[in-house]
Amino acid sequence: MCGIIGFTGQTEAANILVEGLQQLEYRGYDSAGIALNDENGTKVIKTAGKVAMLREKVDQASDASGTCGIGHTRWATHGGVTTANAHPHVSNNITLIHNGIIENYKEIAASLAVKGYKAISETDTEVAAMLIDSLYSGDPFETMKEANKILEGAYGFCIMFKDHPGEIYCMRNSSPLVATVTEDGAYIASDMVALLQYSKDYFVVPEDHIVVMKKSGIELFDIETKEKETPKMLHVDWDTTAAQKGGYDYFMQKEIYDQPEALTNTVAPRLHNGHVDFSADGISDELFQGVNRVIVCACGTAMHAGLVGRNIIEAMIRIPVTVELASEFRYMNPILDEHTLVVIVSQSGETADSLAALRLANERGAKTLSIVNVKGSSIARESDHVLYTHAGPEIAVASTKAFSVQCAGFYLITLKLAEIKGLMTDEEQADFCEQFEKAIGTVEEVLKQDDYIKTISEKIKDTFSAFYLGRGLDFGLASEGSLKLKEISYVNSEAYNAGELKHGTISLVTEGVPIIAVATQSSVLPKLMANVEETKARGAHVIMVTDKDMTGYEGAFDDLIQVPEVDDRFGTFGVTAALQILAYHVTVFRGYDVDQPRNLAKSVTVE
Repeated sequence: MCGIIGFTGQTEAANILVEGLQQLEYRGYDSAGIALNDENGTKVIKTAGKVAMLREKVDQASDASGTCGIGHTRWATHGGVTTANAHPHVSNNITLIHNGIIENYKEIAASLAVKGYKAISETDTEVAAMLIDSLYSGDPFETMKEANKILEGAYGFCIMFKDHPGEIYCMRNSSPLVATVTEDGAYIASDMVALLQYSKDYFVVPEDHIVVMKKSGIELFDIETKEKETPKMLHVDWDTTAAQKGGYDYFMQKEIYDQPEALTNTVAPRLHNGHVDFSADGISDELFQGVNRVIVCACGTAMHAGLVGRNIIEAMIRIPVTVELASEFRYMNPILDEHTLVVIVSQSGETADSLAALRLANERGAKTLSIVNVKGSSIARESDHVLYTHAGPEIAVASTKAFSVQCAGFYLITLKLAEIKGLMTDEEQADFCEQFEKAIGTVEEVLKQDDYIKTISEKIKDTFSAFYLGRGLDFGLASEGSLKLKEISYVNSEAYNAGELKHGTISLVTEGVPIIAVATQSSVLPKLMANVEETKARGAHVIMVTDKDMTGYEGAFDDLIQVPEVDDRFGTFGVTAALQILAYHVTVFRGYDVDQPRNLAKSVTVE
């Protein structure tokens, strides 16, 4: 959630830190700050508000020099949005930035009060800084080791010690940190996006390790044994241009238009001669053998991809699939065994609740497979197997292309399960692949309707609330479409299984309320349209999003977004793009920041 950047080396650090924070703005934040450290001491510059305000303060500072420093963008958890609560936090010898939540900070603060420590801010982070200062006896490594034993919760720390100028010490528990080194110095960040302009090679800081950054390079140590280890280097296959707007007005708009390429990159390498092939992913057929149940664990948009996956797998494979919110999964005392395949879905691979669900599944002996976009992420490393979605960086907080490729991942898994269980002939598998590729190709055609969808968006831009309807597969798509509208335009939007309208919700349908009905399933189209007619009779403004021939239903809707027709199993991709475009334009008309909606963060690394 929070953004972290650190640098020590041969060049001035202030501009590197501020530029890094600008690259991390997409994660969501409400305040920002940097600290610079040299032989003359530590200088802290921070402010509530945007990084642009921080840059002004840095430019106006009488002394913002130094070749070692740390920077941070804060997403408020403990304490309001104030400059005092912004990071970095200082406690005597310690200057610290933090991503995560310290769960036992109140108990620690009470014990430190006896020793004369008194917080200036309202944050759990300052308490962590005070704790580390209280333990400090001149050895940063031993101090951090002792603090690690006391602290409970999630944390990614970058720490500067007053008597170790030019050095940064880092450790993490759950909250992600990545690092790299170049001829100019050593860098660390919460996301590789902040480091891309310096290097495409990096390593993920492992948990229970300490990173020591010096001007000469980076060292990695096991926190218990203090043994030095060689970092496992990774390489990103995209560059800074992929993390830029590329002429689009917003990152979200660009990422909607990225979907044809992202889908092709995810699907094409895994389809060979009418079959799905996971050999390049290191996923053997053994993973799918003996599976009699699938559980999908995810949050938000990723959970909606799971709803799509459930519909496809149950319909084609005839085994039960449940979709569980990761935040609730480990408190359910779930029934798991070696015949259960648990699929964890997360764009970042660092979602705290999803990671906790994965660990529980591993502990209880289930098979685990993750669908993630970030190489080397915590969820990817801890899963039995990982299916990477090759979507490239997704900067906008509202997920678009990540959802599409996650859905594509479930289609690939479905086809592999069908093959393993002998449910499809070679000809049927080849037809599935052909229809799959055709459906992906329709996204380009939907993008050409952008201007037309924009005219429909303008009609509903002033609404307070909206309802999305769908049945079967379409309910998952409606749920995601509703979330897109809700999170960026702030319209009070909800999705419903269409048949449930008459069980209470229809009381909310009044004159002019937008009803967005998703229809890709021929078998339930008459039932869906009967539900739509009920809303139309009560004055709703009905927008149909469909790939079906609507002849005979013309009076049931006000606007029609017609996407290219595909096999019912594959209605996901064209409709998804249309719903994303609709939400995007409503938000622009309403005058809100599409990429950085209020109160939201891109990667939710705390529970």
